[in-house]
Amino acid sequence: MTSQAETIWRDFLEGARQRVNTASSLEVRGTLTRLTGLVLEASGIRVPVGSQCLVAMDSQPSVLAEVVGFSDDRAFLMPAGDIHGLSSGATVVPAPAYVAVPRLREKRQASRDSHPGMLRLPLGEGLLGRVVDPHGMPMDKLGPISDVTSLPLDRRQINAMDRAPVRKPLDTGVRAINALLTVGRGQRIGLFAGSGVGKSVLLGMMARYTEAEVIVVGLIGERGREVKEFIEDILGPEGRARSVVVAAPADAPPLLRMQGAAYATAVAEHFRDKGRHVLLLMDSLTRYAMAQREIALAIGEPPATKGYPPSCFAKLPQLVERSGNGLNGVGSITAIYTVLSEGDDQQDPIADAARAILDGHIVLSRSLAEAGHFPAIDIEKSASRVMHSVATREHFEQARHFRAIASRYEKGRDLVQIGAYVPGTDPALDQAIRLHGSMASFLQQDMYVSAPLGQSVDEMFTALSPSAD
Repeated sequence: MTSQAETIWRDFLEGARQRVNTASSLEVRGTLTRLTGLVLEASGIRVPVGSQCLVAMDSQPSVLAEVVGFSDDRAFLMPAGDIHGLSSGATVVPAPAYVAVPRLREKRQASRDSHPGMLRLPLGEGLLGRVVDPHGMPMDKLGPISDVTSLPLDRRQINAMDRAPVRKPLDTGVRAINALLTVGRGQRIGLFAGSGVGKSVLLGMMARYTEAEVIVVGLIGERGREVKEFIEDILGPEGRARSVVVAAPADAPPLLRMQGAAYATAVAEHFRDKGRHVLLLMDSLTRYAMAQREIALAIGEPPATKGYPPSCFAKLPQLVERSGNGLNGVGSITAIYTVLSEGDDQQDPIADAARAILDGHIVLSRSLAEAGHFPAIDIEKSASRVMHSVATREHFEQARHFRAIASRYEKGRDLVQIGAYVPGTDPALDQAIRLHGSMASFLQQDMYVSAPLGQSVDEMFTALSPSAD
């Protein structure tokens, strides 16, 4: 026992000695030469893209900025704070390197994780039940966050061959989704909707009723009012205890909006690597793309489709692919991303790109919402790409039959409403008309009522039974 203790202390002292003897480079200073819009240009400083820098003036506090590009000997920085009062000649220095406190039985951090300017944010169990900003600072006035460790935000991607396939169904508590658009554990699905059709309410239902050990909510670029309402009205005390909320409202700089989405994903990855089953809710993916558009256009990247530069369409899969099942089946992240369809245009470039990289899409219809149909899910336009892998054959065939009947009714709706259809002409339409009432009732659900997976499937069979009429 004594020998083991001596070994531990010897390793600890050796690590501390190496840390002290590590050569530190001289401080590099640059000068602020230009400010155009939100882009800062600095000369005399060479730092890699993604590094954090401090822009300092004698008369005011330092402003944190991130290097987003460079040209020759000029570095382009995007501020993460208020730039009011900055002037030419301000000093630009890389953020100091992170130095961890040495602890017994703890391996020495790699040198690549401790160079100056590397972005590190708090991760750990202490985040549960807290509301933080994109820097990991508390917004809920509950005091400082404990039981967290400062870790690099950039993480290595998991090899696709090391991920477990999606094979287990996930109970979302929403009847229409459970029965007709069954979600699998580790799936990435998009919630496509325009403004004011019940997107946030449906997201809140899934946050309350979905089976998950940890819920991570990323509120990116949305109204600041929604932050407190989502926490108090939708999550509630029970949901909040197992949730982490990362908020970057619409008035935050574009850099912080992008960082907020990346931070929320990193928090979900941290809990997944611990073996937890995580539900990641991000509202919204469109605002993330808009933030990247603002940054890219500001530094001179040429616009492409509807003003979106090519980098926007490269950033989306980089963010989305970080979710899913963990390494060798350990833990999972089931991610639900909301996508704003501007003017209910399903061919919006971001909506079209997101639909291609996600494992399914749930489309909310404005016409259904205006008719008082909640949740306003358009089952004809929605699809789950993993349903055939997580649902039984009987369940899958019955869901397909349900969609076929609903589609047949929609095609003949106008004839029925104007009285031009003669009963008996089309047996399929006659069946659709007979079952329409029970099917419409099945698709509606009160926001405060949960519908378990097994119950949802049984009710779908009942709605299609001959006695349903």
